[in-house]
Amino acid sequence: MRNFRLFCTNLLGLCFLFSDSQTEGFGDSGSLPPTPNISHFSDKQSLGVSWPRNQGASERDVYEIQISRTENHTIIYNRNVSISAGDSAQYTWTWLSDLPLECVDHSVRMRSFCHQTGPSPWSNWITNHGTKARDKFKIFPSQSVLKEGSNVMFCCVAPVGVNITSITFKDMPYPLLNIGDGVKAILVSNLAIPTNLIKILSVTCTDSAGKTSSVGKSVSFPPQRPRNLSCTTSDMINIRCSWDPGRKRDQYDRNNQTQTLHIENTDQAPIPCQSSSCIFPAVPQRQEYNIRVEVKDQLGEEMATYSFNISDRVSPVLEWDRVIPEVTEVSLSWTVLGNLTQNNFLCQVSVDTETISKQTLRSENGLCKVRLEGLHPNMGYSAKARCSVNGRLWGKWTWPVLFTTCPLVTLDLWRRIDYRSDSDIRRVTLLWKPHVFGRATTVKIQAYTVKWSQEGQTLTEPMDSRQSQADISIGPKKCNFTVQAVLNNGSSIPAHITILPKDNSEIPLLKKSLNKTSAGGFSLWWDERTSVTCGYTVEWCILGGSASCTLQWIKVPKGNNTLFLPPGHFKSGCRYSFNIYGCTEHGDKLLEIQTGYTQELRSVKYPSLIKLVKSTHASVTLEWHYDEEDAAQPAFITGYLVTVQKVQSDTAPVLFNVSVGDPRQKSLTIEGLQQHQEYVCSVSALTKVGPGLPASITIRTKTNYFSHLTKILTPILLLLGCTALLWPQRILLKNVLKKIFAYPAGMNIKTPEFESFLNEIDQKLQSHKVEECIGCDIEVMHIKPLWHESTILRTPEHTNTMCSPAFQPSLPPSCVPLQTGYCPQSTVLLCERPIHQQIMCIANKSYLSMIAEPQEVEFTEIRSSFEKL
Repeated sequence: MRNFRLFCTNLLGLCFLFSDSQTEGFGDSGSLPPTPNISHFSDKQSLGVSWPRNQGASERDVYEIQISRTENHTIIYNRNVSISAGDSAQYTWTWLSDLPLECVDHSVRMRSFCHQTGPSPWSNWITNHGTKARDKFKIFPSQSVLKEGSNVMFCCVAPVGVNITSITFKDMPYPLLNIGDGVKAILVSNLAIPTNLIKILSVTCTDSAGKTSSVGKSVSFPPQRPRNLSCTTSDMINIRCSWDPGRKRDQYDRNNQTQTLHIENTDQAPIPCQSSSCIFPAVPQRQEYNIRVEVKDQLGEEMATYSFNISDRVSPVLEWDRVIPEVTEVSLSWTVLGNLTQNNFLCQVSVDTETISKQTLRSENGLCKVRLEGLHPNMGYSAKARCSVNGRLWGKWTWPVLFTTCPLVTLDLWRRIDYRSDSDIRRVTLLWKPHVFGRATTVKIQAYTVKWSQEGQTLTEPMDSRQSQADISIGPKKCNFTVQAVLNNGSSIPAHITILPKDNSEIPLLKKSLNKTSAGGFSLWWDERTSVTCGYTVEWCILGGSASCTLQWIKVPKGNNTLFLPPGHFKSGCRYSFNIYGCTEHGDKLLEIQTGYTQELRSVKYPSLIKLVKSTHASVTLEWHYDEEDAAQPAFITGYLVTVQKVQSDTAPVLFNVSVGDPRQKSLTIEGLQQHQEYVCSVSALTKVGPGLPASITIRTKTNYFSHLTKILTPILLLLGCTALLWPQRILLKNVLKKIFAYPAGMNIKTPEFESFLNEIDQKLQSHKVEECIGCDIEVMHIKPLWHESTILRTPEHTNTMCSPAFQPSLPPSCVPLQTGYCPQSTVLLCERPIHQQIMCIANKSYLSMIAEPQEVEFTEIRSSFEKL
């Protein structure tokens, strides 16, 4: 019945339009309202409104549209829509609802504004009816998949007379929104995809009676536009298109997608595809393709387009045919599948992730071949290849193919020649070192073969695999040797060496001493020779060792004249000799010899047989023996150090320290010594790091008798000369001496009496016992002294002051404090006062024995009997 009324209304509107076909526009009161039609899309919650174009419409028409809800027509939306006039006779406008259209009735009406006049009357309400519930709840939106990040309104439509009390989402209650009679809703913002295993979200409605109704919803994201869409063919029969689908979906995502490919420039039906690729047959006789890929799901759709020429999109597919490895090369071949008509391909071959070949290959019946060089022997590799038709589009790499190159053994060959002085026969010792390259497989040497040819004769001698040298006697002529290893699989490169003819001419060799070492090793260098055509060989050996020397050698390529030997195989304090050979097409020739140490030591031997060759009263000449060229020495001898020291004491200073700079000079004269004196002379060898152990000898210089005779004769001759000169003046000299040695005027001193007096006093002083001994001063004076100038007895502390006439206030004249102890008597000293006082002093100093109390000593004057009357 409702549809019939709608049909009648539309029919009436058409009649008014046709009856007034001559009208230019709408009048203020006679204008007819537009007649809208509505349709809804529940999956998008959108309401579509369409209406016919007015006749005589202006270039831009304006319409006012209103949308209401429920039967009461509560207006929820009002908008003016401006539409440009066009060729279309029908206008369409879409409105998106936040509430599912099924929840409640939605009505639309509209009116128009033409030629800037007043609006036309409103059209009748056109209603899109909501869903009515009869016996149970209905929950909307009805679609099971919701868009991630969207805001969704869930509504519950209850049967008539039922009151909804709550709506929950994920078991959480939300505030209720009253939409209309029996319709309640909730708003959930920013939906998120669950991270747990259960992806279903529940919406539950509960009425006042406690009855519930629930539905499950899932959250997903809409389809994404295919990216990097491209198409290729490997055989011109099938075309394969691929793209990047974008965000990866969870395996439990219920938003199922469909991918469809459309060839737009053909009438072929759409082609269903996989999620990221699609294969379809090529259209016969068609080169250009325009394709469209559509991706659809419950939340929307996306598409991408691509155009190409099939001839430019050929991607060859390869299949390995054969792999033939050799020692340093490998031969690869493969087949190009698809029966492509092209014969020339640009191909790349990669070995162990490194592209080592890029070349154009010609296919013979679809087969391509390539040979790679520069590989290492006995080593595992993996190879892969790809080809292109035009150099722009490359096919996929093949699966890697594994292979191992063949083993290789080389021999480092050298020789040592021993000459016999009495014969032309030479003894040649061949020495070799095997070098096995790579470790991919185990290489076993079964034997060695030694061949040599001399004067047209060729001899062969097999050697055991455990041997590394061979002794062969040859004549004086040129001889060629060849040594080759015999393997169980693989090959060995023969090693050649030529022995020059015997040359009896003596050509002086260049000999060097290595004065500098580098970090404990040897840095060798030599002058380049233009005659050398195939490099140099350096051999070395320890000199002076007790055991036989193990010869070592190393070969240096042509153009190099330096070599560094690391310290790993050398010892400190050992002298090494390096022989440098130059290689020519005729053989190896010795060029120079270099000797040196990695590190010199001071512990060199001491000189022997030191002897005194010549000796004088002031010099000695020493001579010693020393082998400065001894190879067993731990350092080069640079000279000698001679020291001279007196024998009197071990700590006596070194008088002489003389260095001899020439190690071949083994004698030295030392001058500046003292006569008739013993000396210790030491001689030690000098090195760059200091002197070695010394050897010593004790010598005595001779007596200088001429010097003693000079000392004796000189005063005698001087005395005789003076006597001879003064003899004529002897009388005058006698008078002068008398005046000098005569007694002063007024003194009458009798010498014998004075001496007797002194002896008597001395005997009295010595007769006292120790405990009776006192110290005294005796003064013999010509004049009578005052009391404070009298002679006093002194204690031992004051005995150092003799014959002092001065007054001493610290010592009273009546007594002197006495000290205990014992001291041997001092020698009796005589001294004289100045002449004007004429005092003679006799001092006897001794220690006094202990007494109980200090005593007073009276001082009396002792006059000499020699006093002048």
